[in-house]
Amino acid sequence: MVMEEGGQSDRGRGGTAEAAAMPAEGRQIFMELGEQNLDAICLSTYRTACKLRFIQKRCNLHLIDIYNVIEAVRDAGLNAVELNAIISVTRLENLVSSLFNQLSKRLPTTHTINPRESTILLVEFILAAIDCEPDSRLTVLSVKAMLATLCGGKLVDKLRYVFSQVSDSKGVLVLSKFDGFLREALKLPTALHEGPSFGYTHTLTRSCFPQQKKVMLNTFLDIVSDPPQCLIWLPLMHRMANVEHVYHPVTCSYCRGNTMTGFRYRCLRCRGYQLCQDCFWRGNASGSHSNQHQMKEHSSWKSPATKLGRALSRTLGCVSSREPPHPIYPEEPERTLNLANIVPTRPIGNNSETMLLSSSVPESSKSLAAAQRMNEEHALIAAYVNRLQSSPRVDSPSRQDEEHKLIARYTSRLAETEGAGVIPQRSINFDVNKQKRELIAQLESKNREILAEIKHLRAEHDAACQPSPEKGSTNPTLLAELRLLRQRKDELEQRMSSLQESRRELMVQLEGLMKLLKQEQASLFPHCYFLFSNVTLL
Repeated sequence: MVMEEGGQSDRGRGGTAEAAAMPAEGRQIFMELGEQNLDAICLSTYRTACKLRFIQKRCNLHLIDIYNVIEAVRDAGLNAVELNAIISVTRLENLVSSLFNQLSKRLPTTHTINPRESTILLVEFILAAIDCEPDSRLTVLSVKAMLATLCGGKLVDKLRYVFSQVSDSKGVLVLSKFDGFLREALKLPTALHEGPSFGYTHTLTRSCFPQQKKVMLNTFLDIVSDPPQCLIWLPLMHRMANVEHVYHPVTCSYCRGNTMTGFRYRCLRCRGYQLCQDCFWRGNASGSHSNQHQMKEHSSWKSPATKLGRALSRTLGCVSSREPPHPIYPEEPERTLNLANIVPTRPIGNNSETMLLSSSVPESSKSLAAAQRMNEEHALIAAYVNRLQSSPRVDSPSRQDEEHKLIARYTSRLAETEGAGVIPQRSINFDVNKQKRELIAQLESKNREILAEIKHLRAEHDAACQPSPEKGSTNPTLLAELRLLRQRKDELEQRMSSLQESRRELMVQLEGLMKLLKQEQASLFPHCYFLFSNVTLL
């Protein structure tokens, strides 16, 4: 990527009066940001990306990916709310607090965070971004857009989620919704006093996709490699996160540093002239080199031998074609569950009636009765899916057990009807799926037991640490018991981590089996295909 340094040194800062008008409780993160001296960066794109990267790391959002955000939004009941609906600050605080509380449970014991501090900092920054524009309100779209922009993870996954929010049922971008997303996302650089460079205007939406009348998912994902000017800082922020620990054994031509970390910039006109990212971002130059020279950005280091080998391979035609910047996804969105095709039109008779009917009718009627029993299973799952869709998602042990039992019952019913000749023989082993689900249920049960025991040990530890007037001085026996409790706690946490890792691996295997099952049943039994797709998404 060749970049020109000239013409991009607009500061967009002039925010002293704005910072002074900010309330005292919202100044902490902005004061810490000012101490980083990031305003010395000449290029507005790099300056904005560095500021947002600092906010992201300071609030520990780089440890949260878009799937954690989606789960938290669903748990908060915001997935079924209109994007333009106004939400309260209390609801925002609960959402952000659940994000960081879940993060603290996932992190190992060697890496801890303060969920309360991260919640306060992030909520203050979001509210400051909302207040940077007059008559701006905190909406569901505001929360989704800002969290999806600031969280960690892959940029492609974040853009897919954004597209799902701003597209219609046919998978076509709705410009009015995308305009709302841009308005909310660009409040982030505006809050950092970069509004003159990346502020919102009414002409931005059409300028993002000027040639396309109908924008589909793959066209929208081209933002990864060819972003519009208003969002050019977004992929740069992700590239910065990927090269933070990249090492270049090269000496900077300006500061004479022996090593470079991060980006490396090589002049295309001055032979052997290279700058570290700090010198390039701040416009430093020496000798015959000028800031108007074109510089090439390098995010990795290749030895001369590697470069020679690649050049020879390219000359001999051994190098494969360059991979696309993002995976190619199907244009048509996945069809959702159609409950009208699953729920039977009339009630199903009892078992005795069915047995009597099967003994007095021919084989074709028996297959019809088997299909009716299948519809009965569909009706049960359809009722459960209706409850899931009509109520906010709350993960509880009883609910997870109910899900596993329902799926196991359905797969066993499929296996029975398969042997009866209703569905042709397939290569999917339902018993393997059932065993894996039962194993996952056992792991989750053990996980809950371990969490309960850890909670109990913590309570005993807190009670033991409280001073008691009867005990007087420190009891050596009590200290020994505390040490044993701590040791037991560490062992339980290690065991819980291993169980969670096993559960994740089993879920990956189960997901692969479910994909195979959907491929096999797509043409034979479309109702089952829609059903499993919806259950998997839930």
